[in-house]
Amino acid sequence: MEGSVNDDKENEGKGGMWALQQKFDQPMDEEASKLKNMYTERRNCSWIMLVRLAFQSLGVVYGDLGTSPLYVFYNTFPNGISDTEDVVGALSLIIYSLTLVPLIKYVFIVCRANDNGQGGTFALYSLLCRHAKIKTIPNQHRTDEKLTTYSRTPIHEHSFAAKTKRWLEANALKKNALLVLVLLGTCMVIGDGILTPAISVLSASGGIKVNHPWMKNEFIVAVAVFILVGLFCLQHHGPDKVGWLFAPVVLLWFLLIGGVGVFNVLKHDKTVLRAFSPLHIFWYFKRRGKQGWTSLGGIMLSITGTEALFADLAHFPLSAIQLAFTTVVFPCLLLAYCGQAAYLMKNKEQVYDAFYHSIPEGVYWPMFIIATLAAIVASQASISATFSIINQACALGCFPRVKVVHTSRKFLGQIYVPDINWVLMILCILVTTGFQNQSQIGNAYGTAVVIVMLVTTFLMILIMILVWNCNWFLVFIMTFLSLVVECTYFSAVVIKVDQGAWVPLAIAAVFLLIMYVWHYGTVKRYEFEMESRVSMAWILNLGPSLGLVRVPGIGLVYTQLASGVPRIFSHFITNLPAIHSVVILVCVKSLPVYTVPEEERFLVRRIGPKNYHMFRCVARYGYKDRKRDDEFEKKIIDSVFLFAKLESLMYGSSDSDDYSLYDQETIRSDNTFSSVVDITVMSNESGSDSGRSSSHVEMDEIEFLTRCRDAGVVHILGNTIIKARRDTGIYNKICIDYLYAFLRKICRQHSVIFNVPHESLLNVGQVVFV
Repeated sequence: MEGSVNDDKENEGKGGMWALQQKFDQPMDEEASKLKNMYTERRNCSWIMLVRLAFQSLGVVYGDLGTSPLYVFYNTFPNGISDTEDVVGALSLIIYSLTLVPLIKYVFIVCRANDNGQGGTFALYSLLCRHAKIKTIPNQHRTDEKLTTYSRTPIHEHSFAAKTKRWLEANALKKNALLVLVLLGTCMVIGDGILTPAISVLSASGGIKVNHPWMKNEFIVAVAVFILVGLFCLQHHGPDKVGWLFAPVVLLWFLLIGGVGVFNVLKHDKTVLRAFSPLHIFWYFKRRGKQGWTSLGGIMLSITGTEALFADLAHFPLSAIQLAFTTVVFPCLLLAYCGQAAYLMKNKEQVYDAFYHSIPEGVYWPMFIIATLAAIVASQASISATFSIINQACALGCFPRVKVVHTSRKFLGQIYVPDINWVLMILCILVTTGFQNQSQIGNAYGTAVVIVMLVTTFLMILIMILVWNCNWFLVFIMTFLSLVVECTYFSAVVIKVDQGAWVPLAIAAVFLLIMYVWHYGTVKRYEFEMESRVSMAWILNLGPSLGLVRVPGIGLVYTQLASGVPRIFSHFITNLPAIHSVVILVCVKSLPVYTVPEEERFLVRRIGPKNYHMFRCVARYGYKDRKRDDEFEKKIIDSVFLFAKLESLMYGSSDSDDYSLYDQETIRSDNTFSSVVDITVMSNESGSDSGRSSSHVEMDEIEFLTRCRDAGVVHILGNTIIKARRDTGIYNKICIDYLYAFLRKICRQHSVIFNVPHESLLNVGQVVFV
């Protein structure tokens, strides 16, 4: 009630032009509220189903984390082991790193901050966008909040969360800083997609050399490159088939490394179990000093794959992820590291390829085959996470449009991005052949992972405040503990910039530049569209013919605007002698939700009086939704037909010529968003006559729309070229005239994304200066 009063007071001072705009081109609140809430999510499942899903999650989620024992101890002691007590100290660090970061922070805290089951950096950002107005492209409307998947937590006006929200929304600088932070984390995930296959496959291939020490390192690198090429060439089949195929392999891998770990502890040295005492961490740093601190870069590799765990969360329920980690992954990893440590206590000179040296001879070659397959699964998890996050970035206007192939009809997030796949393959091969050893790749890998973790920690601060409404003290404790661990690791890897750590920084810099420039150009273009909208008075002054010859057919005019008439439309009708009998302004927009149910996707509204035959259709998509639809045109037209039928059935109908441009009727907030036909009915109430008139007019309009559809549908796309104004700075000119212009030339065109046939396409070009 209070909100309605405030809206009334706000609207009183806007004058007749605002009332005219609301009367003839209204927001779609009513249509959004009519859509059925039919989307339901599977929240609960039986124990049998839970165990089955936990088993499947091993093949998709835990491959990266599970292959870390291949290379951790070598990267921790690249110069050899001088004191066996250092092995116990390193093992203690590994145990508590696995406990604090993957187990406590991610599996039981961060994974709870999912966006309706979706994980990753952009999922956290989308969740924040629904709780605060921080999206830099302000194309959201309150109708979007009525979506089934648009869930958010209410915030009390005087709470700490409300104060944080107001502080965050205060100026554009904070919004841009948050966006850059998210983009940085995204770029590091892309770097992870390059470095994980390189280090996992190279480490697994190194097992050949253990039994054949005469073999040259170049041959090992060649084998790794061959496996990598095969892996990337198979990506078009989709991760679904790979996950189903390798879930038993990964389960067998965990059981084998756990079993071998128990064997080594019992055979070589049971005293390594004293590493469960955290005192050995203190003694480790006391003995080794600066060397102990720099060795944290190797220890860090024991928790790599944790971010992939969060990014791949979409495929399985959280309870299945937690069950798999606590019952299989965590205990088997602890046993594996304890077994390697026990072996090194007696064989400290064999720290290079310690994993393969510690395997009993009778199971060596089976373990080698399983290790190679597990490395491929680990690579698959990081590649899939990269595809997923690129798709999310495209949907939110932060990456140039690329081809996205949905490889599964059952799983929404199963995608393949061909262009990115080949870029990843080339970069991965360059990293593998350029470094040719685990140590430098490990330094690069650790840098990428720890930066992603830091980004996640900063985003979790806002999630805990705005979404969970946590007490500030709990937020402080969680943030303090996370930053102590992660900043310590970061300080250890960042000093190794000249030893391979520069690779993820260079990759991130290139992708960050691409993402930021594309987003900057997109925002500038949207701002121009908003500022140059055509007024409703201008459209109405043209009359029902719009000042042109109305030819049979339907014209679909694509625009970024969800309200108002775009400038490209006025450019079209002032330069051409004819326009279609029915005009539909189509706005395709992405929302900060992971999916929009099909029955809630399209909103239709009439623009102007009925005899203008102008409609608006807003097609809404989540960042996981598939935009390329062979029936996109049919769905839009069917939605308009349905709207015309429902409008007549619900409100009755009358010819709209009775409307006056100078009608001064006050439109109150409680009926501001009702159909323009509602106002007409008030002056045309005539009982059964109204009913007969409604049926007659409905049939007339449906027949008219049918004839226009049969005459043909034309897709009118605006080819707007933006250029920097002469009076702007050099920064704006470089971004717009060179970088953004280049990205627009090489990116995928809208007509291809919407599957528009060339014979039905009409491009309307214009040059604008921003």
